Amino acid sequence: MRKGFTLVELLVVMAIMAILATLIVGGFRSSQARGRDAQRKSDLKQVANALEIFFSDYGKYPPASGTQIAACSYNPGTGAGTACVWGSGTLTDSKTTYMRTLSKDPVSAQNYVYRVSTNQSQFQLFAYLENPEDKNCIGGDCANPGITVTCGGTYVCNFGITSTNTAPTDTLP
Repeated sequence: MRKGFTLVELLVVMAIMAILATLIVGGFRSSQARGRDAQRKSDLKQVANALEIFFSDYGKYPPASGTQIAACSYNPGTGAGTACVWGSGTLTDSKTTYMRTLSKDPVSAQNYVYRVSTNQSQFQLFAYLENPEDKNCIGGDCANPGITVTCGGTYVCNFGITSTNTAPTDTLP
């Protein structure tokens, strides 16, 4: 009599290993997405804090240039500055550095979005969260946040941080 495994036994073991590998890889990917989402939330909170300090100094939030904050090398006399590039811009005026490096979205295809009201009394910061079950999505629904702000490519922003006198919406006054 020969000792060994039958073909059926080997196939069963391989199927079990494939199922386990799929579960492990799937769990790893979702934990990576949750980690990137946590980074996005932290980044936007830090930028919001810097914007509030700026508001405290000037009585208004910095202007916007497209989706960027236009306050790198901010000139209080003219009320303008150059657009801060996400990931490398320094939010500063001639005397105060509000934020050394504006954070960049952890995924290169996505962007953060900054918007300010016409009178610069309100701001909104947006990002796209990857985890569809995140409870912090706008309106509690990551798939349908109720806004149409684009965070790069086909990604509709589903997370927002704003000044205390507004909420994440499509428009600002």
